[in-house]
Amino acid sequence: MKQRLNYTMLCDFYELTMGNGYFESGMADQIWYFDGFFRKVPDGGGFAIAAGLEQVIDYIENLRFDEEDIAYLRGEGVFSEAFLDYLAHFRFTGDIWAIPEGTPIFPGEPILTVRAPAIQAQFVETFLLLSPNHQSLIATKSNRIVRAAEGRPISEFGSRRAQGADGALLGARASYIAGCGSTACTMADQWYGSPASGTMAHSWIQMFPDEYTAFKTYCQLYPNNATLLVDTYNTLKSGIPDAIRAFNDVLKPMGIKKCGIRLDSGDLAYLTRQARRMLDEAGWPECSITVSNALDEHLISELLSQGACIDCFGVGERLITAKSEPVFGGVYKLAAVENPDGSITPKIKISENVSKITIPHFKKVYRLFDKATGKAEADYLCVHDEEVDESNPLTIFDPDVTWKKKTLSNFTAKELQVPIFKNGELVYEKPSLEEIRTSCAQQIDMLWDEVKRFDNPHNYYVDLSDKLWSIRNDLLKSNA
Repeated sequence: MKQRLNYTMLCDFYELTMGNGYFESGMADQIWYFDGFFRKVPDGGGFAIAAGLEQVIDYIENLRFDEEDIAYLRGEGVFSEAFLDYLAHFRFTGDIWAIPEGTPIFPGEPILTVRAPAIQAQFVETFLLLSPNHQSLIATKSNRIVRAAEGRPISEFGSRRAQGADGALLGARASYIAGCGSTACTMADQWYGSPASGTMAHSWIQMFPDEYTAFKTYCQLYPNNATLLVDTYNTLKSGIPDAIRAFNDVLKPMGIKKCGIRLDSGDLAYLTRQARRMLDEAGWPECSITVSNALDEHLISELLSQGACIDCFGVGERLITAKSEPVFGGVYKLAAVENPDGSITPKIKISENVSKITIPHFKKVYRLFDKATGKAEADYLCVHDEEVDESNPLTIFDPDVTWKKKTLSNFTAKELQVPIFKNGELVYEKPSLEEIRTSCAQQIDMLWDEVKRFDNPHNYYVDLSDKLWSIRNDLLKSNA
């Protein structure tokens, strides 16, 4: 892995002014608990996918203020010298729990929990939001596109339309977690192992005297990876016929049957049907057809419903920017404070907007699976000292429709959050990208199809334990 930038100063300025205030107020060492969670699944979907944890880990391990940082902050004229000296020796010493990358996640449940001295817990807010917010968003959108393709490979083509270099690089990483088969981003392959792939641009064809010469040259250079872009001039009259001619003249004598064409414009349903007929009649039934051009899950579903003959999809701007809903909306809220005697006092944020009322306390998150089907039935939030008793039936309520409930009597409970840092030390063995990707696919398969629908998905149950519900209700009443 190459050396990463130090993102210590990538924070909201108020993290520092509040930190100075906590320091000057004698609160620096008080232990606080924060939850990072999100409120709404993008695109009206039934679930999201957790991603971005590896970058959080890198960030925490490299939190350091150097002399240049301290000099800059001193020049702002708002920080005490004692606080600047504190920052000069700053290290993260707290605990972090998180839901592993690739896990389906739902609104309201903590994706990560931080237990740390006040200044530390507050300071890490910005990065602990931006990394999961971005990659969870792209992973969620990518998986919708992957599922729309019904098993056909998706290649991420979005680097040139991404919001900056990190948007391209980390977006490609997130898309691979969610099931995309490859990326056009070379650096994503170099850094993370997300396989890079590509064909050619229209400029390649335009640089040659004619399409046939362009195609023949490419086949000679890359006989084992010849995918030809056939819509530079006229797809049916010249593009596909010239591609077939090049395959016949270069690949056939070499005994190579694997090849492909790509279309980037036009009526893709009609053109791919015609292309398939022409290729089959010419003796190239194994030639694959790839399409691109501002695709998303809805357009892909439409193309397939119209009988388009497509083997692969290249998806760019609408994936890498999650164009239909480009904000994940994760938040980071205080959940509890730890007293000198070790007891924990829950904290709640109240709002006239009901969706913004937080779930207090240091919590656990369980996923409940039906033993007979292996499917996930509900998530269950409880106080940190509670355990789920699998031997007793458990009644779960729909959080949005409180009269809806179901009782689970034959289930297993899996705690979703795992320890990441303990006393500032990494205790989590980071999985490979392939392992995350495999786990993601397996866990999505454990969701009911009704939850995975694009339109009007089934509302997955996320409920609170009786103890946690009572604590929240009491806090609401006491602050009314």
